[in-house]
Amino acid sequence: MITQIITMQKKWISFSFIALSILSGCTTAGNAIPEGGPTMAQVYEEAMQKSNSSSLDAAREEITSPINLNTKQAQLSDYTRNSENEVNNLFPTLPNPQVVMYVYPHLADKDEAPVPGYSTAFFLYNNTHYALPGEIA
Repeated sequence: MITQIITMQKKWISFSFIALSILSGCTTAGNAIPEGGPTMAQVYEEAMQKSNSSSLDAAREEITSPINLNTKQAQLSDYTRNSENEVNNLFPTLPNPQVVMYVYPHLADKDEAPVPGYSTAFFLYNNTHYALPGEIA
């Protein structure tokens, strides 16, 4: 009983020592925040002055300018249907082979009713998968 108390005290002392040493490693000597540097407003103003104002204006102009449908139509023409490509399948189905299985004649259930041999067909994949435009030549 006394040996158990002594071992518990030793464990508690060693745990306390380890915890204190870990916590003391987290302290810093002095102030971690530098003093006398520029303020956040000064850093922001300096960054804005260094940036090219013409590039900012061009970006703003591109965002606020109305959409030119002629250039957008050229980008989207491959993915939209019209009377010319209506008959073409834009998203063709990927090959899904059909597997044919033959079931031999057998006896079914407890009644042992004879079942004649027959063939059945099923697709290899459960879902139909589609290719992206231009993915299949």
